[in-house]
Amino acid sequence: MEPQIIATTPFEGQRPGTSGLRKKVRVFQQPHYLENFVQAILDTRPELVGGTLVVGGDGRYYNREAVQTILRMAAANGVARVLVGRGGLLSTPAASCVVRKHQAQGAIVLSASHNPGGPDADFGIKFNAANGGPAPESMTSAIHARTQEIERYLTLDSAAVDLDRIATLTLGATRIEVIDPVADYAELMASLFDFDAIAGLFASGGFRMRFDAMHAITGPYALEILENRLGAEAGTVLNAEALPDFGGGHPDPNLTHAAALVTMTRGVDGLDFAAASDGDGDRNMILGRDCFVTPSDSLAILAANAHLTPGYRQGIRGVARSMPTSQAADRVAEALGVEHFETPTGWKFFGNLLDAGRITLCGEESFGTGSDHLREKDGLWAVLFWLNLLAARRQSVAEIVTEHWRRFGRDYYTRHDYEGVASEGAEGLMAALREQLPTLPGQQLGARRVAQADDFAYTDPIDGGRAEHQGIRIRFEDGARIVYRLSGTGTEGATLRVYIERFEPDPARHQLDPQEALGELIATARELAGIEPRTGRAAPDVIT
Repeated sequence: MEPQIIATTPFEGQRPGTSGLRKKVRVFQQPHYLENFVQAILDTRPELVGGTLVVGGDGRYYNREAVQTILRMAAANGVARVLVGRGGLLSTPAASCVVRKHQAQGAIVLSASHNPGGPDADFGIKFNAANGGPAPESMTSAIHARTQEIERYLTLDSAAVDLDRIATLTLGATRIEVIDPVADYAELMASLFDFDAIAGLFASGGFRMRFDAMHAITGPYALEILENRLGAEAGTVLNAEALPDFGGGHPDPNLTHAAALVTMTRGVDGLDFAAASDGDGDRNMILGRDCFVTPSDSLAILAANAHLTPGYRQGIRGVARSMPTSQAADRVAEALGVEHFETPTGWKFFGNLLDAGRITLCGEESFGTGSDHLREKDGLWAVLFWLNLLAARRQSVAEIVTEHWRRFGRDYYTRHDYEGVASEGAEGLMAALREQLPTLPGQQLGARRVAQADDFAYTDPIDGGRAEHQGIRIRFEDGARIVYRLSGTGTEGATLRVYIERFEPDPARHQLDPQEALGELIATARELAGIEPRTGRAAPDVIT
């Protein structure tokens, strides 16, 4: 079967963002659009010729068609072996797991993460490197450069591959292995956590839990691990069927988009534990009865208690967090005497630290937590970690959180999202803030005096790579912070994220509502940036 050479021309705007290339489905459905990007990956990764490629996605609309396109192109370009999840499915953490276990040269992952799905919604594609993690900027820059000069792509004129049964097939000279998308990942989880102890927690009869898969990719994984292997009662996993449009919902596990699950944890009859994951399975939300665990606190608590789990019994080597994430994990690292790092937003920035053995745990405030078991954040892993802690400590979620604050102090923290803001207004807001940076130190803003103000830049301690303009930081003399960023995960307009935090050492003041505890700083953040006049928004769309 001879490869076909298809003439093409470049498309504007195929620069990968924080997590790959994300556009509306209809953009990807344009003739040659997806093919150009896939060919750019194949042209710039010569190790894939004669090598192994992993392919799969979160099952959103257009996933199956895109997988077929990639398989034909991989075969035409000389990839020797492709591992593809049954149905074209693989969660993002599972894709990383498969790459690492089978020593593949990389993966093409199809997802727009927590963005909505459907014919009028979002689609995405990214390349993961041989370590299982998102491609570093050197790779994504090369891919983008190739998309700007591409003149042809290679494909096969072949029938669709049967993706619905586990089998080994051939496509041209390429071996296509349709694999169980859950098996390798579930095996890895069983090696990290005490499944017997967690099963005992479920069997005790006094523990009630629900996991909301949000009609997204984690449904099959949660059913297999929580209900089939750990013995959670049938119905523990809600919205378990992965649907192309996520059931019409927004698969983003936060207090707004998973409000029904939050309600189940309220009051004396509330659930003991609840959790949710997102579209591609790499994010998590953790809840106890009348208790929401912020992602920043979750990372810190996992770091402080890692020794209670089999996979981390020897302790941790270090912790890293994204810059906007609260400083709670830093306090734990200092108490444990291990390194801690502050990186830009984007999981790829953790990869070098993980590969070099400098850190064991890492996380972002945007509901992402992970460790050196993979090179992606991992939603279900975080849920299992919490279940292991609950089984080991025999305390409620609220008791664990409160005890942690008593020991380390509480970092009151919130994030305000202004979604779909006109790009011009959002970029103008950030530009005006940058202009103020030199004059802010020493200024009195509300009740606090500014100690530092900068546009965060990061030099990778492993390879010396430099990332600039990663978010504006305002730090006050008492350690409180305000951070402003434009998110790179949306497909329309801009999302302005404003992060506010302050440290409270006094246990008597640890039970305040964060919006109340941070009220003055929130007002300062809005006024300093001129959010309402510049964006037309009187209030954020989402508060977490």
